[in-house]
Amino acid sequence: MINYYKYLPISDEDTRWGLSVVNVGCTRVKADSAYPVSDHPGHHKFNWKKGRVLNEYQIIYITAGKGIFESDSTGVVDVRAGTIILLFPNERHRYKPSTATGWDEYWIGLKGEIIDRLISHGFFKRESPCLFIGYNERAFDLFNYIIEQTKTENPGYQPDISGAALSLLGSCHAIIRQGAIAVDIKNPIIHKALLLFRSNINEDFSPEIAADQLQVGYSWFRKAFKAHTGLSPGQYFLQLKIERAKSLLGDPSLSTKWIANDLRFESYFYFCRLFKNRTGITPLEYRKQLNKSAAFESDRND
Repeated sequence: MINYYKYLPISDEDTRWGLSVVNVGCTRVKADSAYPVSDHPGHHKFNWKKGRVLNEYQIIYITAGKGIFESDSTGVVDVRAGTIILLFPNERHRYKPSTATGWDEYWIGLKGEIIDRLISHGFFKRESPCLFIGYNERAFDLFNYIIEQTKTENPGYQPDISGAALSLLGSCHAIIRQGAIAVDIKNPIIHKALLLFRSNINEDFSPEIAADQLQVGYSWFRKAFKAHTGLSPGQYFLQLKIERAKSLLGDPSLSTKWIANDLRFESYFYFCRLFKNRTGITPLEYRKQLNKSAAFESDRND
């Protein structure tokens, strides 16, 4: 995970849409680290003693580690990996990771009549702000999609990401309604591993490191992981990198060498060879196809 945050301008048109994303980010807080991180913007920073009050909603997804949460409407609540924390406007709150584990957090801030209406109808409640959804690939992908769109702020991006945010809320509500939290995850270690691989896609990470962090033997881990996913941990991690590379190739400002380095491939040549083995074409050929497709769509819409 690469730490990132951004606060977004909202136009009158965005406001009329009914739901706007006002901020996004992701942070890895290491064990024994100060929290919040030192470069967090002052207008959203807080300390444990005073807590904090926001004027927007926030959705926070804790994907690794553990900690605690407290608000005006709750007592102290234990937070574990796989928990969604909902923050409400004008509600004093505070939260922090355990110094023993730290945690990984993804968040988006929201405003608008759509989410106001959902709250007023009781779909989400101040008295129950911590929702355990476990490892949820859709939720994880939606957070990452929203973050990626904010990096370029292309025309029309706000309705796009606000739609993704609404989908995220819908997924969380469905999981809770369907009783997913009452049914233990079939194999929690494998689900934690899936999150570890996704969270560390830009790091020098490996299946052996994952097994070590999960405190299981690698032989058992490899066998259990393949039985669950159909792929070995190493092949699964490489496939994630290839899919991420496909997404990055859509940005013409990023060179293929930069993408190979960002995704921690051992060399540029290895990246190109692996990409072609998995897709049938080279990264440059894939980028050309994307450009042709974009040009075709542009011509069709003119």
